[in-house]
Amino acid sequence: MKFAQWSLRIAGIYGILALAPQYFLEQKMGVDFPPPLNHPEHFYGFVGVALAWQIAFLIMAKDPARYRLLLIPALLEKFSYGLATLALFAQGRLAALIMVTGLIDLVLGSLFLVAFKLTAAAPETTD
Repeated sequence: MKFAQWSLRIAGIYGILALAPQYFLEQKMGVDFPPPLNHPEHFYGFVGVALAWQIAFLIMAKDPARYRLLLIPALLEKFSYGLATLALFAQGRLAALIMVTGLIDLVLGSLFLVAFKLTAAAPETTD
């Protein structure tokens, strides 16, 4: 259970630290990684949904057994972004710095997969 708690806690804290500043970086992103955003609603929508998941990870860390099934969409969240960044980088469509964030998500997704398996072995508690 401790493994799942720490994995979720680390993912949540890392995610908040990585995502929250992006609310203030729209213009800089357009300069550093051109072209400028044509649809800022997609950018802010992505940041908002991703940030909500980081909060969910912190909530899940309090009781991983109770929230075990939420690890399934959490795995989808981590692996879909991580694999997409690898594919885009392989096509020459993504900067290496952004690909590294995808690698981090793949590592976190792997930790979530282990946490999912470990919490299945944990005995259920009744209230």
